[in-house]
Amino acid sequence: MSMSHVQLQSGTRTLGIIVVDDHTIFAELLVGALEREADLVSLGTAATVADGVRLCRELRPDLVVMDYHLPDGDGLRAAARILAHAPETRIVMLTGDPSPEALEAAAAIGICGFLPKDGSLSAMLDTLRHARPGSMTVHPALLADSRNRAKRAAVPSVVLTQRESEVLRLLAQGSDVQASSRVLGISPNTCRGYVKAILAKLGAHSQLEAVVKATDLGLLGAGRDARDARDARDA
Repeated sequence: MSMSHVQLQSGTRTLGIIVVDDHTIFAELLVGALEREADLVSLGTAATVADGVRLCRELRPDLVVMDYHLPDGDGLRAAARILAHAPETRIVMLTGDPSPEALEAAAAIGICGFLPKDGSLSAMLDTLRHARPGSMTVHPALLADSRNRAKRAAVPSVVLTQRESEVLRLLAQGSDVQASSRVLGISPNTCRGYVKAILAKLGAHSQLEAVVKATDLGLLGAGRDARDARDARDA
């Protein structure tokens, strides 16, 4: 019998839980929260994959709450090792940014849940109580992030030259070709050539569409700001 199969005086069975997380304050706060619950009990904590696997083999918990990112490996590998030794163990993973591949791997391994570390305590406790082998609960926010990441990954990467990026940022600020050419110290015809190249790379049919697509792809948040280009020319 698992050491975590503790019976309360009322006969209610508690869930023995091990917390595997290298963030000491978070682990201590979670253990404190577990100790305030009548049906949940903390069996111990670990800060690495190696210690977590060892502790689980020694104490045989009902459930493991594990951080996805650990100093000596990721939580998925640790979960696979734990479940290979004790397949009935329920494992809930904590992370902020699971990739679609990580979610697929978690389901294949047999993890019961994926939760954000910054989520509500009540939601976490509810998930721990209802975690069941053979099913996986994923917090809606993480599922949405994963889907958005998959959509971004499906979009072909767009690489702009430094000058194209400067022209693009000026377009985003509302500058036309004449104004942009003056700021950058190039001829209007040359500037039109850059605009044409930008539209082709982004698959856009207008300057406005190019700016919208570039914003969605995060292209306007990197590189030298157009104001820097203006300052450099005026200096």
